[in-house]
Amino acid sequence: MSKLYDLVVYGGTCAGIAAAVQAARSGLEVVLLEPSSRLGGVTASGLGASDIGDPASLGGFAAEFYSRMHDHYGQAESWRFESRDEYLPKHPLSLDESRGFHFFFEPRVAHAIFQEMLRWTNVEVCLRQRLRRPDGAVTDRGRVRQILLEGGREIRGHYFVDASYEGDLMAAAGVSFAVGRESNGEFGEFYNGILPVVTDGFGVDPFNEPGKPGSGLLPGLLSSRPGSRGAADHRLQAYNFRLCLTDVAENRRCIEKPRHYDKREYELLARHIESRPDLRPGSSLFKLTPMPNRKTDSNNHGFFSTDYVGRSHPWPEASYAERERLRREHRDYTQGFFWFLGHERRVPAEIRREVLRWGLAADEFTETDNWPPQLYVREARRLRGEYVVSELDCRGQRRVDDPVAFGSYAMDSHEVSRFVDEEGTLRLEGTFWLGIAPYPISYRAIVPRLSECENLLVPLCLSATHAAYGSIRMEPVFMMLGQAAAAAAAIALKDHRPVQKISYSALRKALQGEGAVLSAAAKS
Repeated sequence: MSKLYDLVVYGGTCAGIAAAVQAARSGLEVVLLEPSSRLGGVTASGLGASDIGDPASLGGFAAEFYSRMHDHYGQAESWRFESRDEYLPKHPLSLDESRGFHFFFEPRVAHAIFQEMLRWTNVEVCLRQRLRRPDGAVTDRGRVRQILLEGGREIRGHYFVDASYEGDLMAAAGVSFAVGRESNGEFGEFYNGILPVVTDGFGVDPFNEPGKPGSGLLPGLLSSRPGSRGAADHRLQAYNFRLCLTDVAENRRCIEKPRHYDKREYELLARHIESRPDLRPGSSLFKLTPMPNRKTDSNNHGFFSTDYVGRSHPWPEASYAERERLRREHRDYTQGFFWFLGHERRVPAEIRREVLRWGLAADEFTETDNWPPQLYVREARRLRGEYVVSELDCRGQRRVDDPVAFGSYAMDSHEVSRFVDEEGTLRLEGTFWLGIAPYPISYRAIVPRLSECENLLVPLCLSATHAAYGSIRMEPVFMMLGQAAAAAAAIALKDHRPVQKISYSALRKALQGEGAVLSAAAKS
């Protein structure tokens, strides 16, 4: 008979690490299972520019993480390629000195801090432990009894946390979930569903031969409207890699031409550049957000950039083999994007020179050829739980009385699809950005319906609409929700209750004891 854990955490993302650390500090016997060979998710894989929103909404594990980051970068020896004083003016948002937080960081530092936080606990950390799909959860009378891993290992537990980006464990457990976008009418929203943007595709011709519809469409384009505005569909916002680049010659590795390079993938980009003589080199086409030691968090910027638009839709429910194929395609696209900008003669020389200044940081991701190991899966499955967070919550039109964290970042979705309308014009679809005030996230959003499963918590693929998830899906929020899930599991274990039936007052007390921010007054 295999060992029986108090809590089994599947997914070594920031939410999973927060859950495991909190559970261990609460005295639980916990195992953390990570499918890949690296902990930390996208926080430790290139997303160094934390999307904070209101810093006053941070508490608990998240506050501890950014406080440790502040301590690290407060040491002179942490600065190898520039000094702290040289770095800080580049991006003032990186530091909140009044609270002792440092928000922008190198991937290897995030990875090291996560490992350090785990090291001081009794968490059993197991890498390369992938859930058997689709039947990897053994359930009985509304409880997950054990999970089955590839290779035959069985993991038993009293309670389980699914902290994966895809929600694979909750899907295996048979609980309800959504993929794609709800209609606006379902939850009384405005920004959900199919959403053509006001502008067209900047005048970029979508046909293989400009002006000739009969020549066919360029790659990645839909031949007609995906549907009416606000209608539901299966599509997801675009994924990408968050590259850690540097212009330090001794630490720079040139981005090579990918093996499967296809210039046609960048024809829209080329036509966009040709139509925009005002484009500045480099940062007009991808972000160069400064990280310490002359590195970057290089994210998508604008409509023709590192997002691989329209190629993320199959990911959530794809097999492991299919996901690996999609991951390679995203890497090939991103690698080819930088190769195209740096080497193709259609790109103005000024842009080529600037792009070639930058390369992969040679001291990052040394085990994966200096490439970020984690694809930025911005959205996948979403639980349909006891409570569904919607745009109404984010906009302050609905309040809950059982908060476990606050969200505060803007409602934000990247492009979802590109289509050619009836007039033959390229149209962009799915993107929105709406600034909001901090709002509470209900505990009921991280638990399934009681009738479906009573010992599972889902802090990352939580119960929210696409519109609301666009705000919630920030790594600091995931940390706080992961911590809340573990605190709830500890109470449920002690009281022998389903996670849906624990005392919220007990949970609130436990979280406040860990420094969580659970009320608007506490944020002033």
